[in-house]
Amino acid sequence: MGILEKIAEIEREIARTQKNKATEYHLGLLKAKLAKYRQQLLEPTTKAGAKGEGFDVMKSGDARVALIGFPSVGKSTLLNTLTATHSESASYEFTTLTCIPGVIQYNGANIQLLDLPGIIEGASQGKGRGRQVIAVARTADLVIIMLDAMKGDVQRSLLEKELESVGIRLNKKRPNIYFKLKKGGGVSFNSMCPLTHCSEKLVQMILHEYKIFNCEVLFREDCTADEFIDVICGNRVYLPCLYVYNKIDQISIEEVDRIAHQPYSVVISCEMKLNLDYLLEKVWEHLALIIVYTKRRGCSPDFGDGIIMRRSCSVEHVCHSIHRQLKSQFKYALVWGTSVKYSPQRVGLQHVMCHEDVIQVMKK
Repeated sequence: MGILEKIAEIEREIARTQKNKATEYHLGLLKAKLAKYRQQLLEPTTKAGAKGEGFDVMKSGDARVALIGFPSVGKSTLLNTLTATHSESASYEFTTLTCIPGVIQYNGANIQLLDLPGIIEGASQGKGRGRQVIAVARTADLVIIMLDAMKGDVQRSLLEKELESVGIRLNKKRPNIYFKLKKGGGVSFNSMCPLTHCSEKLVQMILHEYKIFNCEVLFREDCTADEFIDVICGNRVYLPCLYVYNKIDQISIEEVDRIAHQPYSVVISCEMKLNLDYLLEKVWEHLALIIVYTKRRGCSPDFGDGIIMRRSCSVEHVCHSIHRQLKSQFKYALVWGTSVKYSPQRVGLQHVMCHEDVIQVMKK
């Protein structure tokens, strides 16, 4: 029996098993086996040192956004509209056969947008070019799942299932579980809060399934068995995601209103260029980018050329962006903006910057 058959058999058993207190250990073991087989399925079959699957697109700009969706939902049209790049678009499926990169210039940032080929159901098992698309999606800073507004709910659940099965977690935070392998001493289990989804017995059974007999486990929050399996596997990617519903000009106003009020959802029409400005705002917000302006002593701030940073960055990060040796010569910094109580305020390396702050670095 091959890996795909084993995965299908375990999925069928999980589907027909009732979920209650008596079956939680059995389900936990099944989920651990399922995660282990899926990991084997994703492991490259090429020789060691050979390049893994994916499209040969160099990461550039301040952030990378991946466009994922079924064929003919408007991914290429969106790329053509938002960037100066041309991606072939037509009314038939699988028009795009490779990865087409483009650049969105917004708020002084260069955001790389990747138009990936349409994926089909079963992409996580290698159907179509699914594995290559998913390999690129894992390297992105943000995933945009492009959906047809007329069949968005069906497409959304199918795509979420495909990405979930290959270890891409959308709009989820990393489980707060400390896990460390040891050479001896058995399993050390502790929790800092009452556990309602998991127990010490279930944790030990999952560890035995992975042939782990010596480790430290500390639950800092009430996590599920699935989240603990993710921590053991260690290759999970946690990405922000926007669900973009295209072709809203073909559905009713009531349906548009219902979709627009769903979390992480944006409604657009590429053909009629509706709501694209709002989409760019949400992309900027989910990428957690800010712009910081620099100032020389006795001069006006350089508003024409800011530094693109991540939200919650410190003065130390800004110094690294300006010059890698600036931190060693750092004395203090003067900051103007919303991150300080008064302008200018003298701050140190650990001060957290905000969007559109102005900084002047003073050297020793």
